[in-house]
Amino acid sequence: MIRLRGQMVCMTDSEVLAVQIHLPAHLTLTRSEPGCLTFEVSATDDPMVFEVMEAFRDRASFDAHQVRTRDSAWFAATRGILRDFRLEEIGD
Repeated sequence: MIRLRGQMVCMTDSEVLAVQIHLPAHLTLTRSEPGCLTFEVSATDDPMVFEVMEAFRDRASFDAHQVRTRDSAWFAATRGILRDFRLEEIGD
C-alpha cells in the first residue's frame, strides 16, 4: 500500500478558490481510479490550509494516479500551491 499524508498550503484567496472549484471533480475522478483505497482533501481551522490523506493499493495504482493528475484541470488550476506531503510504502 502507498499512503500519502500532508497539507496543501494556499498563499492567496485565489488559490483557495481554485481548490474549492476544482476539488469536487478531482475527488470523484480519483476515488473511481483502480487501486484507490481512500482519498480525502479536507478544510482545516486555517482557511488557507487543506489536509490531504490518500491511500492506493500499490505503487502501480499510485503512479497511474500521478500520471492522470498531471494532465488534469485540477493540476492546471492548483500547480502553484505549496504541497507538504509525506509518502510511505507499507507492506509488500
